[in-house]
Amino acid sequence: MSKIGLFYGSDTGRTEEVVEKIVEIVGEENLEIHDMSGVKEIDLFANYEYILIGVPTWFDGDLQSDWDYFFEKFQTIDFSGKIVAIFGLGDQVGYAEYFVDGIGTLGNVVMENGGELVGAWSVEGYDFEESKAVFEYEGQNYFMGLALDEDNESELTDERLNAWLEQVFEEFSTEIPVQ
Repeated sequence: MSKIGLFYGSDTGRTEEVVEKIVEIVGEENLEIHDMSGVKEIDLFANYEYILIGVPTWFDGDLQSDWDYFFEKFQTIDFSGKIVAIFGLGDQVGYAEYFVDGIGTLGNVVMENGGELVGAWSVEGYDFEESKAVFEYEGQNYFMGLALDEDNESELTDERLNAWLEQVFEEFSTEIPVQ
């Protein structure tokens, strides 16, 4: 399998910590990691068939600052032939009506621009009001990607992340190269 492009933004360092956990699980040799603060052009996304995206949601459903800055360009990316999985961080207590909206904001663009979005994650076990990341499939609600709450449920992050990565690599049709 070719390398996976992992694109993330992080203001507080929490999303970056999740990226570090992904590196431990998947192995650095299988990833090319891109901090969105250094990504200026859309051409970089064209280098990958498989893409992981990490996006925290800020305040009232806003994208993290680096994603927000890049969002206009992000909307022009042709995701045809790309398989994309998104994980997002949010606060389901303090911002229950905007929980992990960033996943939905970016996920909708990926699908609208021809990409295949994988890694849907059940809303079961979460307590929030609304989210742009939620969709219904066969009568069940799912997030478009992995929802993590480091503010209120950080003790569940490792378990959720491991299970989600297994699922994503299965959907990538390849075995996870567990380290």
